[in-house]
Amino acid sequence: MTRNSTPIKRSPSYTTTSEVKDQIEALIGALNGILLGKEDAIKLALACLFARGHLLIEDLPGMGKTLLAHALAKVLGLSYNRVQFTSDVLPADIIGTSIFDKNTSEFRFIEGPLFAQLVLADEINRATPKSQSALLEAMEERQVTVEGMTRPLPEPFFVVATQNPVTQTGTFPLPESQLDRFLMRIEIGYPEPDAERELLRGGDRRKALETLGAIIDLQGLKKIQQSVDDIKVSDPLIEYIQRLVGHSRQAAEFAYGLSPRGAIALLHSARAWALIHDRSHVVPEDVQAVLPSVVEHRLREAADYSGHGGGALAQKLLSGVDVVG
Repeated sequence: MTRNSTPIKRSPSYTTTSEVKDQIEALIGALNGILLGKEDAIKLALACLFARGHLLIEDLPGMGKTLLAHALAKVLGLSYNRVQFTSDVLPADIIGTSIFDKNTSEFRFIEGPLFAQLVLADEINRATPKSQSALLEAMEERQVTVEGMTRPLPEPFFVVATQNPVTQTGTFPLPESQLDRFLMRIEIGYPEPDAERELLRGGDRRKALETLGAIIDLQGLKKIQQSVDDIKVSDPLIEYIQRLVGHSRQAAEFAYGLSPRGAIALLHSARAWALIHDRSHVVPEDVQAVLPSVVEHRLREAADYSGHGGGALAQKLLSGVDVVG
C-alpha cells in the first residue's frame, strides 16, 4: 500500500456476468491444482493474457515455469508449440523457411513453431540476440515477414517466455526493446512448506497436467478480453498512474523513466486485475498489485545502468507517490 490520505470514491464493485466470473474462477482453480500454492503468480499470468499481452517468467530452473505455460495453453484451449532456445538456434528455426518443391517447381513456405496460439519460448535468454530478435515483429504486430512476404499469426497469439537469471552462465541478456514487448515479467519462487509437502506426496505434476482439459473455448476467451476493455477507469485513477509514471521520469535514482507504452501497459494490466477480482472499475489497489510485474523489467537504476534494479525502483514508486495528488 502507498501512503495516502483520502481514498478515491468508489462505485459498487460487482461487474462481471456470472458466466465470465465462473469461467475465471474455474481457470484459477484448475491452474492451482497444477502449480501448487502460487495463486498470485497464476492470477498475474491470467491478467497478462486477458489484457492481450505477452508474459516473461524469470526464475531458477525447476520452479514450474514451463509447467505453468503448458497448463495455460490447456485450460484456455489454445494450440501450443514449445521452442527450446539454445545458442545454436537460428531465426528460421523459429519462424519457418521456404523449401523448393520439385514437384511444383515452386518454393513452399514451411511454418515454424511460432505459428501457434500460445508459443512457449523456453529459456529465451540462452539464444543469441539474432535469434531473440526473430520474435520482435511477431510480438508487436502479430505477424512475421519472411522473404518479403508478410504472414499473419494465429489469433489469439500469446508468447510466454521463460528465462533463467542473467547471473547464470550461458545467458544473453534481453535488450530493452525486447523486454518492452512483454506486458509483464513475473517470478514463481520457492513453494511454501505446506505446498511443497503436498507436491512431494502427490508425485509428478506433469501427470496431473495430462488430465487437464480446456475450461473455456476461443469465444469464451474473447469475451473475457472484451470484458477487460469494458472495465471503467476514473480520471483520478488515470492521474494516479500519471504521477507514478512522472515520478519514474523525474527522480534521480531512475536511469530513465517509463515510456507511454509502459503507462498503457500498467493501465491495461490493472483493468485485467480488476476483472479477475470481480470489479467494474479500477481501484488504486489494482494498480499497486500489478505495478511490480509491469514496470520492473522496464526500469534501471541510474547508479547501476547495466544492472537490473527494477524491483527496488518499483517499490520506490509505490512508496513515493500518493494515491491522491
